[in-house]
Amino acid sequence: MSRDYILHRVRTALGRGAGQAVAPPPAARIRVPQVPMEARVASMLERVRALAGEAVESADPCAFVAHAIAGKTAVASNSAYLVECGIAGLPGVRTGITDREELRGLCATVDVGITSADYALADTGTLVLLASPQEARMISLLPPAHIAVVPRGRILTGLDELFSLLPNPAESTSSMVLITGPSRTADIEQILVRGVHGPGLLTVVVTADSAP
Repeated sequence: MSRDYILHRVRTALGRGAGQAVAPPPAARIRVPQVPMEARVASMLERVRALAGEAVESADPCAFVAHAIAGKTAVASNSAYLVECGIAGLPGVRTGITDREELRGLCATVDVGITSADYALADTGTLVLLASPQEARMISLLPPAHIAVVPRGRILTGLDELFSLLPNPAESTSSMVLITGPSRTADIEQILVRGVHGPGLLTVVVTADSAP
């Protein structure tokens, strides 16, 4: 079967002729619902819990994290928000690491990775992390447990709102990580197994801050 014949069949199926220009794609239809912040927070917590994650609201995230990592080893991202909360300065928490190889080795041995999040999506309980020197993606992916501390002001309604704010993520980051619940797979005999491709434990801490 010749190449020309195959292309002819494709054009016929699409209703096009040889040499005909491809029509421009339709405009993206983005719908951002108006949802009060309290409802966003409630939805975020509910969705994370439905996915077997832990989700809490905390007026003192530093104290919550200190209790959660007691007796464990942890590494925190270089997020300015974690510094502001005091989490980066907790005993036993390694932070401020900029050397990639050192960070990789540390993430492979600690019990908990601690990050903030650039955004969170209320309708699915998803965390959005834009990879950067401040938020190295391996901290949220390599340790067996992940704690994300998120100001409520960063909770969006969903993907439509995210892409209305960030229409071209590649201009801002080399990688945009979307985390929806603990890591899971059902590839092996269709049996759900957690923690195969990333942390098996996820804790989302929503703080009272409305910081952007």
